[in-house]
Amino acid sequence: MLKTSDFDFDLPNELIAQKPIVNRDEAKMLVIDKNDSSLVDKKFYNIVDYLEAGDCLVLNDSKVLPARLIGIKVSTKAVVEILLLNRGDGDNWKCLVKPAKRIKLNDIISFGNDILQAKCIAIGEEGIREFSFKYNGVFYEILDQLGEMPLPPYIKQKITNHEDYQTVYAKNIGSVAAPTAGLHFTDELLTRIRKKGVNIVFITLHVGLGTFRPVSSNYIDDHHMHSEYYEISSRSASTINDTRRNKKKIIAVGTTVVRTLETVGKTNNEIKATSGWTNIFIKPGYQFKVVDAIITNFHLPKSTLLMLVSTFSGIDTIRDAYHYAIKNNYKFFSFGDCTFLK
Repeated sequence: MLKTSDFDFDLPNELIAQKPIVNRDEAKMLVIDKNDSSLVDKKFYNIVDYLEAGDCLVLNDSKVLPARLIGIKVSTKAVVEILLLNRGDGDNWKCLVKPAKRIKLNDIISFGNDILQAKCIAIGEEGIREFSFKYNGVFYEILDQLGEMPLPPYIKQKITNHEDYQTVYAKNIGSVAAPTAGLHFTDELLTRIRKKGVNIVFITLHVGLGTFRPVSSNYIDDHHMHSEYYEISSRSASTINDTRRNKKKIIAVGTTVVRTLETVGKTNNEIKATSGWTNIFIKPGYQFKVVDAIITNFHLPKSTLLMLVSTFSGIDTIRDAYHYAIKNNYKFFSFGDCTFLK
């Protein structure tokens, strides 16, 4: 049985990217071949050279909410931070609260001098509370005014431009973290890829709480994955299926796309137009059914995402690749460089 510690590594703090790359497609890209474990240094714009006419590039068009809100508990004036996670009925949201112990049933939090109020209507586990929100106007416009982008805790500086933490093709709002592999694409690069005859399709997976939850169990089989919502359109499903019938490759941009395609394709290996929730945990022993190649950033130690890429390329291959990347000053995590797993 694999231990979580089998997926640990030491990373110098200076290799954790703290700000976006100015020219997105000029990030470094480490090409990792699972067949011979070879490693090749490239720039991200070189991805065009690895794609062929008839291949299908699958992107996640989820858009990040400015989901972090700092408010005041009305009864005590204590400062409370909440992170919007999932929208329920009407204006009800499940949220991650910090510090959670301060918020009890029926407590009210005020944001922006009562521009927005939230009443606690349910108590969940692991710091989760459900709130009913009250406001005048359009909720997402108020979020743009009051909310902050929910950057991961390893990024210490705030970003002033929300678009820096969005892909250029972000469309469907609902994520609490960016599908960061897609941050490397520019409109110009996507045009080059299309001109080569590569099909580009979009799916949606709203990145949720799992992004902020490390694996805390000693053994990976004991880890509980949180569910995330996905959608695949009939057009995207048809193109993906046609690509596979034509013996061309499915290239997933990001682990969110991998998890969505592998969730939907687990029955008869066919992709269908559908929506739902996935808590799939791709770990060593899993056999990939849909995805042929992956574009993804470098992942955190002991994370489920590191386990996913290790499953695709091999534990030893990924371990060697990460050591190579550290030695050669690749930047890690959300705003960092990327890998192409083939």
